Amino acid sequence: MTTMTDPPKASFRLSQLIYDTRYRSYTFQFIALILLAALMAYLGANLVTNLADQGQNISFRFLAEPSGYDINQRLIEYDSQSSHLRAAVVGVLNTLIVAFLGCLTATILGVVAGVLRLSPNWLVRKLMAGYVEAFRNVPVLIWILIIFTIMSAVMPPPNAFRGDNATASMVFDAFAFTNRGVYTPAPIWGAGSLVVVLTFLASIIGVIYYRRYATRLLYDTGKLLPMGWPSLVILFLPSILVYFVMGQPISLDYPALKGFNFSGGLHIRGSLIALWFALAIYTGAFIAENVRAGIQAVSKGQTEAAASLGMRPNRIMKLVILPQALRVIIPPLISQYLNLTKNSSLAIAVGYMDVTGTLGGITLNQTGRAIECVLLLMIFYLTISLAISAVMNVYNQSIALKER
Repeated sequence: MTTMTDPPKASFRLSQLIYDTRYRSYTFQFIALILLAALMAYLGANLVTNLADQGQNISFRFLAEPSGYDINQRLIEYDSQSSHLRAAVVGVLNTLIVAFLGCLTATILGVVAGVLRLSPNWLVRKLMAGYVEAFRNVPVLIWILIIFTIMSAVMPPPNAFRGDNATASMVFDAFAFTNRGVYTPAPIWGAGSLVVVLTFLASIIGVIYYRRYATRLLYDTGKLLPMGWPSLVILFLPSILVYFVMGQPISLDYPALKGFNFSGGLHIRGSLIALWFALAIYTGAFIAENVRAGIQAVSKGQTEAAASLGMRPNRIMKLVILPQALRVIIPPLISQYLNLTKNSSLAIAVGYMDVTGTLGGITLNQTGRAIECVLLLMIFYLTISLAISAVMNVYNQSIALKER
């Protein structure tokens, strides 16, 4: 029971949302969110109204119509009677191929060049500096065209491999480098090949766990386990054993010259190779500078202390410098991966049909659905960029300095 003299219970008032520091920031953020949603709703309604006035509407039914064009480089079955949606999927897969190969190759080149830029050897140091300055100061489109032109002009035509008077020969009777691209053996997947593939993937996971265990054991006890040959044994031995136990289910289809071109095997077109190498070498120059900056961010005292313990230079780099440098390297590395993925949209310059060339090129021109095609392109690039950022941020958090 309350009396007249008891103070009233505290009640939540509107003024607290504005003046109370506990709620004020949330209030302003909520107001900004409402204003942004209202602006987007206004722009969307205005777009729909203008399209209706012109007798148009937003529709994605065109994706089910026959595309009417061919795509030379594809991972899945496709022909000119396939739908625009399937053509877009082929373009998406082609984009992902370039992005994956480019990021992997650019990382290797960037790490090697970044480390060698700090080499005590003057010649090696200057060569890497020349590579970095030459490639990152010239637009990537020019490098794509240069590499594609060199491949088309320098590489021999397929008929140069013909007969006794051949002016060119295959490498190991399995690889043919021509002005139309590279022909390599293609795997033939038989019954039981999935088991071999799954075994190999499990071996990769096993190598990762073994190396993590060896590193943790080294940090905890100082005991150094070998890394090289155990990793190779774990990686290849189980897969080789399963391969023979399953009756050798995976074989190879070798390319052979028939008529005016090669038949069989796997054909990697020159446009894909030019785009892949140009993006990788160009982005690798930027990654090299990130690696160099990360290594230089580590105190020299760390290197001197490790050397005083008798560690070899390669182990100092691997166990002392790089683990600390990664905290500086990873954040800008994410941006380089995103730039490479988006720069792959320049593929149309050399005739490589990525998603920009299919959905944002031929499909857009044939159907006239510019808004829908561009919207789908934006969603794809946004999704792949956010996915790359999410994966790399998870890795970045895993190597971040853990404070007590």
